[in-house]
Amino acid sequence: MILLRNRSVRTRLTLLSSAVMALLCAGISALVLAGLRDSAAHRQTDEVLHDAVLRVAQQITRGRPLPPVIRSEEIDVLQVVGPDGRVVAAAEPMAGKPRISTFTPPEDNLQVHRTVCDAPGFHDTCMNVVSMRLPTPSGHWTVYGAEPVVPWYVGHLLMATLVGGSLLLVGATTIGAYRTVGRTLDPVEAISGELQEITSTDLERRVPVPGHRDEIQRLALTVNQTLDRLQAAVERERRFASDASHDLRSPITAMRTQVEEALLHPDDADWPSMARAQLAGLDRLQAIVTDLLALCRMDAGAASADQPLDLGELVGAELARRVPRKAVVTDIRPGAVVAGDRLQLIRMFTNLVDNAERHAASSVSVEVRPERGQGVLEVRDDGPGIPVEQREYVFQRFTRLDTARNRETGGTGLGLAIARQIAERHHGTLALEDSPRGARFVARLPLAPTPS
Repeated sequence: MILLRNRSVRTRLTLLSSAVMALLCAGISALVLAGLRDSAAHRQTDEVLHDAVLRVAQQITRGRPLPPVIRSEEIDVLQVVGPDGRVVAAAEPMAGKPRISTFTPPEDNLQVHRTVCDAPGFHDTCMNVVSMRLPTPSGHWTVYGAEPVVPWYVGHLLMATLVGGSLLLVGATTIGAYRTVGRTLDPVEAISGELQEITSTDLERRVPVPGHRDEIQRLALTVNQTLDRLQAAVERERRFASDASHDLRSPITAMRTQVEEALLHPDDADWPSMARAQLAGLDRLQAIVTDLLALCRMDAGAASADQPLDLGELVGAELARRVPRKAVVTDIRPGAVVAGDRLQLIRMFTNLVDNAERHAASSVSVEVRPERGQGVLEVRDDGPGIPVEQREYVFQRFTRLDTARNRETGGTGLGLAIARQIAERHHGTLALEDSPRGARFVARLPLAPTPS
């Protein structure tokens, strides 16, 4: 289908080029014909007819007798009308024929030119007629000279030359446009064909990139960049699905094993203890599902409230509500007012504090302050810390380090990823920064504009 469309584009562009050239040739031909026709008509009237009539008029004014048949090499239609209105002399083709026209020059003019289309003997042909009035002692004589009007095509040879040349130009344009458009669209067809063969299971393939620098090369590079991003997104989603299924399967398997063992020996089972174990497993499942739903909503671009919030007051209120598992040291300074969603910012803070409490040796430090147009939130723990090379790795979904930060600490592996995504949705950043001991997470959010 795409190849057919490309061919259709090739055909349309070729036809368009041919039509433009045809119109151009027709316009030029019309201008040439009009110019040559006007030139030929002026030459016919001003030179041929005028000169032939003037020679006869000179004979009359000099008193020379005129033979009944006038010999003229320039024109065939030539007549002399005497004072009595009769034709007294004419060129051989007009011998014995009636007067070609009855108009005469006015009193203030000796010569006049008209186009006559009903001349006797020339009913199907329009004639350019020149009439010259000659006053003599015996009366007014009139000399008529006429030639057929120059046709619109001027001449058959000229018309054939113009038509032939136009056809050659249109043909050359058609062939050249078809080949040029074909060479231009060949890379597009190659790109389209390659894209048709690329599937979700074969995203490593890339479309061919033409060697010449033009729009099509930029198109191919853009397509390949899009495929790179698509491949990365698909691989990320595959890893996410695999990690999610693994994290969901682990508590489900443990709970199933406990239930099966209790059912095998129901009399010996400690049912209250097993129920408490099931509740712990359900809590873990609920935490994972809750985090997954939060990520899905943010990935889908769900709308969030946007209101001025004092980051220090929000953090203080949340700390007062929590039951701390480790000692919490706070340093909250006023003035860190940011624009955002209260629930999302609370979620970001609780995720950071939960992570710090899981890995702290004895205490967690929380600091809020305004700094250079930003509201800064720092959460530090005094645990084993995170190596520099793994600082970005911890923000990936379902990521747990192989040492102290493992599955046994109770995290879902999604908290830090959610926290960073919330910071980015608020046009801020969340990063791990240097600390003499433990891990130091720093969120920086732009301050809300001050109302004027």
